[in-house]
Amino acid sequence: MSRLDSMLRRFTAQRDGLNWAAEQIAPVAGDVLDMGLGNGRTYDHLREVLPNRRVWVIDRILQCHPSCVPPEADFLQGEAEPMIHQLVEQGHKIALAHYDFGFGVKEKDVAEAARLSPIIGSVMASGGLIVSGQPLVGFEELDGPEGIAPGRYMFYRV
Repeated sequence: MSRLDSMLRRFTAQRDGLNWAAEQIAPVAGDVLDMGLGNGRTYDHLREVLPNRRVWVIDRILQCHPSCVPPEADFLQGEAEPMIHQLVEQGHKIALAHYDFGFGVKEKDVAEAARLSPIIGSVMASGGLIVSGQPLVGFEELDGPEGIAPGRYMFYRV
């Protein structure tokens, strides 16, 4: 499979997975959390499909497309752990989280996702969902929507 085909498959899985998760969380109270803003594509999609939910964003730096800059109050700049603790301390609960942190080294990315899993769990609403490009630990893994290749994206219920 070409790198272009692989990227298209990943983007399609991400979009379809987020749309599926947005429908699943309808009865769950809480905000949305995008962990890893990057170019802002996912954030832009989340605010479009969940317009009545506050969308928090965590990233080390703000370097997204100008049309995807989150409101200053919703952008938590820094390392994930203290930013998630800040949300917890302020009493926020997350109904849907998207995990997209990564260093680009698979072993390092998997270890970081495992380390952050219980911290992410501390801010999640009961019954909330996590859509992740990395395996997380301590959550109920779901099959997610049809058509997404196993291991392409992972879906978890808290």
